[in-house]
Amino acid sequence: MWLSSSYLITLILGFLGQYVAFARQDVTTDLFGSEKYGTIAAFGDFNSDKQTDIFIIKEQSELVIFLADLKAPYFKPKVRLGEGDIPNDMAITSVVPGDYDGDSQMDVLLTMSKKGKDASDTTVFVFWGNNQTLDKSRVELNKTFLDQPLVMDFNGDMVPDIFGVVGVATQVCYLKERQVIWRDALGSDVKMRVPHSNAFIDLNKDFTADLFLTIKDNGFQTWFNKDGNFSESESVRKAPDNAKRVGQSSFVDFDGDGFQDHLLPVCLDDTCTKSAIYLSKPGDAQGSWVSVLTDLQWKGTLWGFVPGDLSMPISLHMGDYNLDGFPDALAILRNTSGGGQQAFLLDNVPCDEDSCQGLGRMFRPHWEQPDLKAIPQARLATFFDIYEDGILDMLILSKEEGKADLTIHALKNNFEADAYFVKVIVLSGLCPKVCPDNVKPFGVNQPGPYVMYTSVDSNGYLKNASAGQLSQSAHLSLQLPYTVLGLGRSANFLDHLYVGIPRPPGNKDIRKQEWTAIIPNSQLIVIPYPLDDPRSWSAKLYLTPSNIVLLTAIALIGVCVFILVIIGILHWQEKKADDREKRQEAHRFHFDAM
Repeated sequence: MWLSSSYLITLILGFLGQYVAFARQDVTTDLFGSEKYGTIAAFGDFNSDKQTDIFIIKEQSELVIFLADLKAPYFKPKVRLGEGDIPNDMAITSVVPGDYDGDSQMDVLLTMSKKGKDASDTTVFVFWGNNQTLDKSRVELNKTFLDQPLVMDFNGDMVPDIFGVVGVATQVCYLKERQVIWRDALGSDVKMRVPHSNAFIDLNKDFTADLFLTIKDNGFQTWFNKDGNFSESESVRKAPDNAKRVGQSSFVDFDGDGFQDHLLPVCLDDTCTKSAIYLSKPGDAQGSWVSVLTDLQWKGTLWGFVPGDLSMPISLHMGDYNLDGFPDALAILRNTSGGGQQAFLLDNVPCDEDSCQGLGRMFRPHWEQPDLKAIPQARLATFFDIYEDGILDMLILSKEEGKADLTIHALKNNFEADAYFVKVIVLSGLCPKVCPDNVKPFGVNQPGPYVMYTSVDSNGYLKNASAGQLSQSAHLSLQLPYTVLGLGRSANFLDHLYVGIPRPPGNKDIRKQEWTAIIPNSQLIVIPYPLDDPRSWSAKLYLTPSNIVLLTAIALIGVCVFILVIIGILHWQEKKADDREKRQEAHRFHFDAM
């Protein structure tokens, strides 16, 4: 009977521990106050204070930058672009912060389309940063893109460029020193899929970002960066044969082997009644797909992806929610029986060889999540480090009746297990410590850097993980301007941390640097200056204490107090013994005197 009770208690504690690990707290009012309406479009450190700010679109006609603050509400609307700044007949479709003129100040790129039209033709405006504000002057690109462009570093100068399809050809627009210069991008015409999910990320583990393209007829092309030039080194791949609707591609190190894997959410019928997520490994000559999520049935109810459109296509938003070293996903699923839709956390978990086709990992939906269920009609969900503590929280957008804008919900991650992480942000490296006009170089979103670490877990096995920084920018990809890599519960130092950046055309040397013995739970800000001399790059390390540090301090203080109490008791007993001995001596002396 004692064994049965003990076993039952263990089960209850295990269940409660799992619930606490994934419990979340609604902190929307603390973050936004009454300003909780709009479409979250991008993230970036606009005012260079090492705190990530939020870019929000209001009713498709106004951009508001919410700057992070130390007092509630923790995000305050400080910078606005609206009437008079934006043409009245245009609707804002996306926002991409970045330093487009190379002055180390954050500029803002807006993509727009004509109001009332479903066409994908996109006009681009760039508003220039001016000492942590935005100039009202702007530049409008004199060509129209077929779809929202991909912001990437095409020529390896660490200044973001604008890539897309103009007419029938791919072109890239350079804005360095605020001059609009157009160049043909690729050697052959590419028929891009709309909406596309193109990416600028290293796909062959050489620490130089390659170009991934989604093309018509559900095909995919990879243009590898060879000697600074992009070459079509891979034949066209096709989506899985049974896919009727194809969502947005995502790239993560799904199984922790250091390579970026291609994740693809699909619908297996035209109405998305049956849905799945497939994975393709880089370098797979056959282009085979492995299913990592097919079972979307729970308690007799079948769930599936929401059929997407140009504004919000089917997509996954990735992040290591529980810091175990394997990226998880947030997805919007709908009840195919007509019971509405909500956000779900897809946990990256181990599985047996039969169900994973040799991959070893799969997604498992967390169905019982009351806090997510309490947000009906969810439209978009993404990860965000609200408190800059290395733990990823959630931002969810939902549609409320009578509201023109979407409603923002912020859920704090109360993950209790003391797991470890390393948070890395790679800057442009165009200037070292202080840039022209006394601007600090911390506020620039930089696409293309690649980060990887190697370490040893608590069992002595080698583990690694990798991630690309800002690899995608179109159709509300909502990628963070930093990478958070989970380390699990191993408190060991990182043996090696590698950082690579894009290289310019004709440059055969890989621009990569290595740091050793990185402390867990730290934020590393990498400044690659000068660009062509990796050994001179600098890294600033900021520590984020974990719960175990606090517990260690409490234990140490407790031990010290305990030792002091013992010393006090022993000292008191010794003093009593001395007093007793003195009385005996005095009594003996008096006795002898008699």
